[in-house]
This record gives sequence, structure tokens and C-alpha cells, in this order.
Amino acid sequence: MSGGATPSTAADPIPPATAPNTPVPDAAGRHPVTGRHAAPEVHRRGLRRRAADRVVAAFVIGGMELIRRMPDAPLWWLGNAAGNIEYWVAKRRRDEARRNLRRVVQWMAAHDVGAESYRSAATDPRDLEAIVRSAFRHHAHYYIELARAPRFDWNYLEKRLVIDTPEAVDAALSERKALLLVGLHFGTIELPGFLALQRIGQVVAPMESLRNERIQAYMKRTRGVIGVRILTIEEAGPELLAVLRRNEPIGIIADRDLTGSGLEVEFFGGKTKIPAGPALLATETGAPAYVSGVRRVGPGRYRGVLYPVPTPGGASRRERSRSMVREEAKLFERVIADAPEQWLAVFHPIWPDLDRAPKTDTGEAA
Repeated sequence: MSGGATPSTAADPIPPATAPNTPVPDAAGRHPVTGRHAAPEVHRRGLRRRAADRVVAAFVIGGMELIRRMPDAPLWWLGNAAGNIEYWVAKRRRDEARRNLRRVVQWMAAHDVGAESYRSAATDPRDLEAIVRSAFRHHAHYYIELARAPRFDWNYLEKRLVIDTPEAVDAALSERKALLLVGLHFGTIELPGFLALQRIGQVVAPMESLRNERIQAYMKRTRGVIGVRILTIEEAGPELLAVLRRNEPIGIIADRDLTGSGLEVEFFGGKTKIPAGPALLATETGAPAYVSGVRRVGPGRYRGVLYPVPTPGGASRRERSRSMVREEAKLFERVIADAPEQWLAVFHPIWPDLDRAPKTDTGEAA
């Protein structure tokens, strides 16, 4: 599974502002009066951008192909080393992760949830910084696992994945039917979808659009190899609804509101928005929804959970959608509390009140 989407089409792009009566080049770049092409400098900038994209794509894709072919043994060390380097050089991401993770562990301490090592970080800056550093290591491990996704098969996972909620998995994935497998940017993102593939066949999922089209195409091919049918964000709205009405399953990542059109919920004690897509799809079709998460517990070792989302209450579709989003948020908290450092969304803005706070947090080295 990958990418969050709501069942709506993307807005038309807004054309750039131009001065009154300023001639605008046509689609071929020609001046509408003189018929000449746009200035050479504009053309050169476009060429440089495309060349840079090709170089970046070659580097990223080549690195992922190398990782895919490597033996398992050195990869845990490699991921930790890459994460430690990113921790030291990415100050802005480090500060963002620290602010977000502090809110999570403070909520966990207030509600007596999760391991003591997380709750203690609510008051001990050194414990908090250890979690922040660990988040960068897990960020690196995610990309290693994404590169190696085509190597996953059931024999590989059967030896490495422990399911903590086997009854829920058996009940949800006993037959091919319409359902929503709702995931997060957490742990090993692809594995819940892969487990569903093994049990009930192909899953359809939307994918966030990347600026680099070559990397986007590579990611789509990689996920296609393991059996996930990827949709673009533009395709997702009408097609996901059609998939559910054909009594087929979909997977969707729904912990980050990328479009600004999500529904507001209380999440780890703060107000934020999460995507409305799963709730709108479920209330429109009646398909059951489940929140899933798979976390790392060691080199090549994983534990997974699956929780049914309670049937939303409310007289209107809007009320039912809001009810379901609130229930999703509670289950997201439950998944994340098992391993907050594996929640990749912490590197991005989540809560508006934290974004408005002064950016003077320096933390304390562990």
C-alpha cells in the first residue's frame, strides 16, 4: 500500500500570474506575435532540470537495485549507519521529529500507554533524543525494505513476521471481498498489503505523486511486482469507489492530510486533520475498514497488528464519516504507541499548534 488519497479529483492547476496585456507563449513555447521560441535561457533551465532529474533517478534507482541484490546480513548495519548520518546533517527534520515525538510520548505518559522507555522520554530530554535518533535509523530501513520488496514471498515472511492479532486477520482476510485496509507511514509500510495479497489476492492502492517521474515509474513497477495495482492520485477517486463496488479490496495510507481537505480530529492530544478518503469510501459502500501496522523488532524481524474500525454511528453520511475518522485516529494511536520512532510522519508537520510555536527547540544529545 502506498499513498493517501481522497475520493475526489485534483483541482485544476492555477495559471501563473501575468502582467496585463503581456503576450503568453503558446504550448510550443512560441511568442504569439513574433512566432519565435521562448528565450534560450528558459530552454536551458528546462534542459538542466531534466538532466538533473535523470542523474538523481539513476543514482536512486541504481542504489535501490544494489540493495535489492545484497545479502541480508549487512543491511541492518547499513540502515543504522545511513540513519545516523541523516540525523546529524538534517537539522530541520531533526527538530520537526523532536517536536512531534515529544507530543506523542507526553500523551503516552499521561495515558500510561506503551513501554516505559517511551513514557520516560516525556520528561527526560536524553531519552527523547535517543528516540529521535532511532527514528532516522528506521527511516533508512524503510527505504532498504522498499528496495527489497520484490524479494518478499510468503516463505520469507512466514519465518520473520509474527501476527499479534491472528483472529482479526483471519476474520478480515478469509475471503476476497470489498474492504479497506487502512495503513500509516509506519514501520514496514508494504508488508500489510503483501499479507493481504497472500490471503485474498490483488489489492488496489493509490500512490503519492513524486516530482521525479523516473523514480515514480520505478516505484510503481516495484510495487506492481509484488501484486499491488497502483493508481495515481488523479485516478484514485472514481476508481477506488468502483473497485469496492466490484467487491474487491483496496489499501490506502491515511495518516497524513496531503491535500488539506481532511477532517479534523484529536490525535495524541492535539488537533490535526487526517484524510477523509477511507471514511467517505466506507460510508458510501458499506465496506468494512481495518487499520493495520507492521513494525520492526530486529534485523529482518517484524510484528504486525490488524484492528477493525468500529462501524460509524450517525444519522447522516457526514456524521458517519466524522465518527469513522475519530475511530481511525484512536487506532492509529494504538499502532504508533507500540513504536513511535517508526512513524515516518514525524518528519513532517502534523499539528498546526506545533507549527506556530517558536522554532527554538535544540534538544539534547543522547
